[in-house]
Amino acid sequence: MSNLQNNLLNLDALQAAPVEQEPYPFFIVDRALQSGSEAKVIEDFPNINMGGSFNLSDVSYGPNFKLLLDSLDTPEFRKILCDKFDVDVMDLPMMITLRGFSRQKDGRIHSDSKTKVLTILIYMNEDWPAETGRLRVLRSQTDMNDYTAEVTPGPGTLFAFKVTDNGWHGYPSFEGKRQSIQINFLTNTTANAKHQFFHGLSAMWKKLKHKSADDDY
Repeated sequence: MSNLQNNLLNLDALQAAPVEQEPYPFFIVDRALQSGSEAKVIEDFPNINMGGSFNLSDVSYGPNFKLLLDSLDTPEFRKILCDKFDVDVMDLPMMITLRGFSRQKDGRIHSDSKTKVLTILIYMNEDWPAETGRLRVLRSQTDMNDYTAEVTPGPGTLFAFKVTDNGWHGYPSFEGKRQSIQINFLTNTTANAKHQFFHGLSAMWKKLKHKSADDDY
């Protein structure tokens, strides 16, 4: 068992959240972190000013953010997800990636790859006054306005869903700071290594491009 005293997740709220079944299984918790912890975690979130996903090994972060990461890979969190989605993720590999900046092209409608069993997003933004940039649970891959739920990416908002063929989601175009943690439970360790490799390669390329731009200007 993990040390629940140091767990930053609001496990009671996660346990109590109802699972919607249409158009695919998902649930939302507006305040998924322990009350009062959000500001400290946001302060310790890595400074990511480029688009795309980043592996944990590609960024630096503070102790409060590390405490949240430690709270994610626990049997308690996994058990809640098993019960809610009727899948066994107790021993599946977990992949955690981060995003800190949304580009205009981000948020396009997509469904997750079949190497992923579950996807969990935790948003780490102080607030969200913008009308765009809010994730939508979509009924189809063609209409951003045909949605059953909208997720405001505020402080500690959690959105979890079971990966299915019709698991369409996306958000109206937004450019600017948009911080999130993405947790995926993967089908096997090979899939984990493949995802980590490509995220790392992408991060390296972005950093090189950014450095080149700094040198030019």
